[in-house]
Amino acid sequence: MADILEYCQGLKQVTFKPGAVMLPEGERFGRLYVLVEGQVEVIRERTQVTHVDEPGSIFGEMAVLLDMPHSATVKALSAVTAYEIPDALTFLDSRPEFSLHIATMLARRLYYTTSYLVDLQQQAAGKRQDLDLVDQILASLVDPADVKKRKKA
Repeated sequence: MADILEYCQGLKQVTFKPGAVMLPEGERFGRLYVLVEGQVEVIRERTQVTHVDEPGSIFGEMAVLLDMPHSATVKALSAVTAYEIPDALTFLDSRPEFSLHIATMLARRLYYTTSYLVDLQQQAAGKRQDLDLVDQILASLVDPADVKKRKKA
């Protein structure tokens, strides 16, 4: 697959100063950012989830694809340059190669997350009362319709 940065050629580049919030948790912006250079941190509920400095990393895709508020804050740790995609759904609709890249990335995340959760379950055999949440998460990964049912309830 071609480098994701190649798909962004011609898009507007934006810069962020260290400490600037690129995407705030709980807000809906409908845009994506693709990292060109710099370092960012992803923070969920005041806990750093990850540190990202790889060019081509994409931020905001979950909120856009699920039509929900951002599940985490993306904050610049250094000076950051990123491509900005303001109307992300229209952009993704017109660029199937970009959408395929995102789908592959999300599938990879799901694979590793599911593997991690299975490992947790296996390690905690016999201590099930403390890991009911892990069972619920695994069930929702296997049956996304279950998540929709809970939302409507």
